[in-house]
Amino acid sequence: MSSSNAGTSSKPRAGSSQSSETTTKRKRGVFQKELQHMMYGFGDDPNPLPESVALMEDIVVEYVTELVHKAQDIGSQRGKLSVEDFLYLIRKDLPKHNRCKELLSMNEELKQARKVFESDEEKLRKVFEAEETAE
Repeated sequence: MSSSNAGTSSKPRAGSSQSSETTTKRKRGVFQKELQHMMYGFGDDPNPLPESVALMEDIVVEYVTELVHKAQDIGSQRGKLSVEDFLYLIRKDLPKHNRCKELLSMNEELKQARKVFESDEEKLRKVFEAEETAE
């Protein structure tokens, strides 16, 4: 990989204080364990070469950064960034789009389950407190 802006947006980022030089000085290895597991899941060795993991991390970070910049451009037209901006960008990649929708749905179900659990837990706590004070 070169330090050029290959693969990034051709238009300059207005208000962006980061140059391509400073973005390459990010903390590396943050996603190392997760990427190793993902690489293994896709058929790589259980302990891939550190250079391979570092390359994958660079690719993933570059992809996500570019995706966020594009989503910001779309969201700025409405004045806010939303999940739909990201879904709009990946709509052409149907498996990825469907997986994102599935994960968002699962996340919503988990939020609802937590809310019910916390509510039930609070009710039980009040019942136990009432029983303790009655004794």
